[in-house]
Amino acid sequence: MPVLINPDRAPSLTELLKAIPGGLVLDVVEGIGQWQNPAIAGIGSLASAGSNEISFIVHPKYLDQLASTKACAVIVLPEIEEQLKNTSDPIPFSRVVCKHPYLLYARIAQWFDWAKQPARELSIHPTAVVDPSAEIAGNVTIGPYAVIGPNCKIGEMAQIGSGCVIGTGVEIGSSSLLHPRVTIYDGVKIGMRVIIHSGAVLGADGFGFAPDPTLAKGAWGKIPQLGGLIVGHDVEIGANTTVDRGALENTILEDGVKLDNQIMIGHNCRIGAHTAMAACVGVAGSTTIGSRCTIGGAAMISGHLTIGDDVHVSGGTAITANVSKPGRYTGVFPFSDHSDWQRNAAVLQQLSSLRKRLRSLERESDN
Repeated sequence: MPVLINPDRAPSLTELLKAIPGGLVLDVVEGIGQWQNPAIAGIGSLASAGSNEISFIVHPKYLDQLASTKACAVIVLPEIEEQLKNTSDPIPFSRVVCKHPYLLYARIAQWFDWAKQPARELSIHPTAVVDPSAEIAGNVTIGPYAVIGPNCKIGEMAQIGSGCVIGTGVEIGSSSLLHPRVTIYDGVKIGMRVIIHSGAVLGADGFGFAPDPTLAKGAWGKIPQLGGLIVGHDVEIGANTTVDRGALENTILEDGVKLDNQIMIGHNCRIGAHTAMAACVGVAGSTTIGSRCTIGGAAMISGHLTIGDDVHVSGGTAITANVSKPGRYTGVFPFSDHSDWQRNAAVLQQLSSLRKRLRSLERESDN
C-alpha cells in the first residue's frame, strides 16, 4: 500500500494514537533505535509495509510474516505480545497492544483518509446547476454537471460528485459524500457523514399498484407514493443500491446502517441501527429489521415482516416469516452434483405425502 501522507508531515506513533478515539490501546511497547516512537506516514500489510508505515496482525498464523515485516510499528493482540516477549531475538519495531487490532486499524485508516484530504472551500463547478433557493454551506464541493434542485439544504463539508441529481427539498447533512451519478428524489433527508456510492437511487417510488378491472382485465392502477425516505447518520449505501420512499409513512434507515452494492429496500421498510447487508439482498415493502442484524448476500426477505434485534441471516436464505429470537438463521439447500440434486429435490417435493404416510403407519402400530 502506498504511503498516504507526506513523510515530512507524518505524526509520531504517540501523536497518531492520541488522535484515535475509542480507548482501544492497552499498551505501547517501544521499538529499538529509529523505531522508538517512529513517524507514521501510512498503513501497510505485514508483507508490504515500508519503514514508515504501521501494520497489524489479527491471528497467530501470520507470525512468520511478522518476523520479516519492515513496518516500523505493528498492532498486536495481547497474547501475541506475550509470545514476542518470550523470544530471544530482539524485536525492532514498536508494538501497539490492542484487543481489537482490526478495529484500531480501521480507525487509523479513517484518520489517514481524513488527513490526506486537502483543505476545501466552497467549490461549485461551472457546469453544475444549482437552484437559487438551495442553501449551500460555505465549504461544500459540487462536481461537474451536478444538479441541485429547489429548496435543498447541503451541510458543511459535504461533497456532491459529478452528475449527481438532487431533487426538490432534499437535505444532506455535513461531511456526507455522494459519489458520481447518485440520484436523490424529492424530499429525501440524509444525515451526517453518510457515504453514497455511484448509481444509487434514493427515494424512488415504491412498488405500489392496486388491481383495476375498470382499465382492463388484469390491469393495475398506480398507488401514489406519498411518504418519504429518512437516512440517519454514518450510513453507507453501496453502488447501484435502491431505497424506495414510503407509500404513506417514511422508509427509514437508522444510524450506522451499512448497505452493500445492488441491494433493494422496498417502501415503508425500517432498518435498525448498525444493521449491515451484503450485496444483492432484497427486502420487500413494509418490513422492519432490528438493530445490529447482518443479512448475507442474496438473502431475500418477504414483505410485512418483523425481524428482531441481533438476527443474523446467512447468504441466500429466504425469510418468509417473522423472526423474534436473536441468532443465526440459514435456509440454503447445500449444492451437490446435479443428478444427485435432482433426486434429492424429487424427495423433498414428496415430504408432505411421506409425512402423512408415516403418521398413518404410526397410528396403525399404536393400535
